[in-house]
Amino acid sequence: MRIAVVGAGAMGSIFGARLAQGGHETVLVDVAVPLVERINEAGVTVVRGEEETVTRVAATADPASVGVVDAVVFFVKCYHTQSAAELARPLVGAGTVVASLQNGWGNGDVLAGVYPPEQVVVGVTYNSGTVLGLGRVAHPGVGPTTMGPFAGDSTAGAERLAAAIGDGGLEAVVVDPVRPEIWKKLILNAATLPTAALTGMHAGALTAHAEMHELVSDTAREAVAVACALGFEIDAQERVDAIHGLLERAGSARASMLQDFEAGRRTEIDVINGAVVRAGDEQGVPVPLNRAFVRLVKGWESVRGLT
Repeated sequence: MRIAVVGAGAMGSIFGARLAQGGHETVLVDVAVPLVERINEAGVTVVRGEEETVTRVAATADPASVGVVDAVVFFVKCYHTQSAAELARPLVGAGTVVASLQNGWGNGDVLAGVYPPEQVVVGVTYNSGTVLGLGRVAHPGVGPTTMGPFAGDSTAGAERLAAAIGDGGLEAVVVDPVRPEIWKKLILNAATLPTAALTGMHAGALTAHAEMHELVSDTAREAVAVACALGFEIDAQERVDAIHGLLERAGSARASMLQDFEAGRRTEIDVINGAVVRAGDEQGVPVPLNRAFVRLVKGWESVRGLT
């Protein structure tokens, strides 16, 4: 396949390198010209433990120079999805799979507003990454990627993309319906990202500290109640146990929102806890913890001029 990965940050670089290793003609698309130049000069370096892997991957800031590809995978921050979708138009033809494996709820709706909904694939990944420098990223957490069709009943596009990701040695599965899986990841993120960011705690510390352990659990249960009100069958205790197990295994890994705080960047709170709050209000489910996290993070962004 010819595959374009839009967004050459941590996750985009990790997936771009794996897709290229799997034998697919891959290009990273990013608006940051110094990053594009560095990747073209030296490839993508992925650090996992003591191992470093350098993969040659093409990169560009001009999608028109690439032309139509078989699949476009978006890994930009949620607040850049609209502009990235517009930028990527030259990459998309009638048979192109347009996929979001981003954090949060609502990226698929944005893509479906730009491209035919039946071409859109949405999903989640439990891989984690950290930017270490230009063209250099860490891949501390390896996990499954789940995806499915945004609209319609054909899983063909999702299956093609999942197979390509599998060729690169990462686990990828197709499910239909996929929205319950997106909500499961959303619950995880709502419970762990702002708690990590606002305390500075790494993953293992969140679950080891008694008070934070309970706050993570309570926030997750609140989000599960919203998901159930929406009609998704999600078991609260299963989610709580899974979240704490993941935190324990992740150890010293730093959550993406904590990385945003440390870098002084705008966060994705609007599509994480913000999505829980909006859905909770629509369904009449109380969400005081998620609402408080939105307000706290928005306050942090405000004093730094990030809103």
